[in-house]
Amino acid sequence: MQKKYFIAAFLFLFYLNSFSQNMYVKERLETYKPVTLTADLSWLSENEKKMLPLLIEAADIMDELFWLQNYGDKDELLSGITDEYERKFILINYGPWDQLDGEKPFIHGVGDKPKGANFYPNNMTIEEFQKFDDKTKTSPYTMIDRDENNKLRSVPYSVFFGPKLKKAAYLLKSAAELADDRGLKNYLNLRAEALLDDNYQPSDFTWMDMKTSNIDFIVGPIENYTDGLFGYKTAFESFVLIKDREWSKNLEKFTALLPSLQKGLPVDDVYKQETPGSESDMNVYDAIYYAGDCNAGSKTIAINLPNDEEVQIKKGARRLQLKNIMKAKFDNIMIPISEILIARDQRKYVKFNAFFENVMFHEVAHGLGIKNTVNGKGVVRDALKEQYSALEEGKADILGLYLVTELYEMGELTEGEVMDNYVTFLAGIFRSCRFGAASAHGKANMVRFYYFQEKGAFTRNPDGTYSVNFDKMKDAVISSVRQIIKIQGDGDYDAAKALVEKDGFIKDELKSDLQKINDAKVPVDIVFNMGLDYLKF
Repeated sequence: MQKKYFIAAFLFLFYLNSFSQNMYVKERLETYKPVTLTADLSWLSENEKKMLPLLIEAADIMDELFWLQNYGDKDELLSGITDEYERKFILINYGPWDQLDGEKPFIHGVGDKPKGANFYPNNMTIEEFQKFDDKTKTSPYTMIDRDENNKLRSVPYSVFFGPKLKKAAYLLKSAAELADDRGLKNYLNLRAEALLDDNYQPSDFTWMDMKTSNIDFIVGPIENYTDGLFGYKTAFESFVLIKDREWSKNLEKFTALLPSLQKGLPVDDVYKQETPGSESDMNVYDAIYYAGDCNAGSKTIAINLPNDEEVQIKKGARRLQLKNIMKAKFDNIMIPISEILIARDQRKYVKFNAFFENVMFHEVAHGLGIKNTVNGKGVVRDALKEQYSALEEGKADILGLYLVTELYEMGELTEGEVMDNYVTFLAGIFRSCRFGAASAHGKANMVRFYYFQEKGAFTRNPDGTYSVNFDKMKDAVISSVRQIIKIQGDGDYDAAKALVEKDGFIKDELKSDLQKINDAKVPVDIVFNMGLDYLKF
């Protein structure tokens, strides 16, 4: 009899847990606003239109590879899921961990996400990795697994993912045959070769020269955010983009200003000796397809590539603003947030143009500052290790705001006023920090928010809304730029870690303010309806 009661109690708790899990997933799904990705394709040539299915098919392969890097076997995971809401949420997150809620597991029994995702064996210790004698182990383009003797080994992506990458390379070469633009043709051919031999730098250099194409295609292993263990490994992703010619033309003048903006940074000379590449450019696009890393959780609204420091120093970087994605987030998320947390008399400053500028100059800022330490510790990325990404995102945020301020004072920006950018930036922090503090961007937002709070850059009013204090905000921007660039230039790992550990999380007062946004059912982010069926040729 006692055994029957035990079984009944066990079953009751099991179903209670399952119900609770199901409710969590349904509520989380509701925080994503569906948005259809499309663009005006009527002006593209016939060959360009024929390229798009090939590029999208190659992007889908990047999607499959990211699944393997982030989680493992997608089909095996989904085969055990019968609930439609859980399946949808797994697909959004590329696994059973909620990317916008601190990587919280939402499928019963899966456990916490490994810090190294699936780039390393789950049972590998840091000490074991440190003792592992292989010069390629820290390469951005190797997977770490075990051999038949259970010893660690470093396997190049081109070998580990060989068959899928060969197919993707074939698709890129097929698209290259259709390319009208010589720059796009050269890039696609070299990128195809890179997928086969893991040498991405030649295609990065070629991509820097690809400035006249109506189509842009970003493909391959690019960002290192998914590797939360060491930050060494890059994740596969892809964007298919269509240029907005009118908006792009308006940005041409800013490229020529980059060297002078670097020289004018408010830091000691030793931290601004590097000259940004003179071949940087800025363009505006409509995104029609996301795949892999960039499509997991929060959706990227701008691109600053390549990440290769040597390419950045010699050539600069390309900044791609994804206008249709920005507009979707601004209309569906930023405006509703400002109506809740920005003081009534300052809501007039929350404008799309300011949001666009803040994002654009965030990307510009990635290419400024310092890439190599001043004291022989090597490149900043290596010196700061796993803290690099959070600090670099913080630098881009704050340096971007500094650049906007300077450009207004120089008369290069004339539409609107700096206050638009400051208030919109604050509203943007509330938008971004809802993604949680697990990601590099999330930590950067929190560190910036609390730094501004300490400096009096904004005031929290008795009614729970926030007001920007213009002069103190301007001063805080400058002092923050100095703080971060010095840490980067010194390669000061301990200072970077201390900064993130002190403020890189959401504290109770802000948590209660963010709850107001949640209670109002404001979307946290967007999710896409996309693919050939949504495009009008």
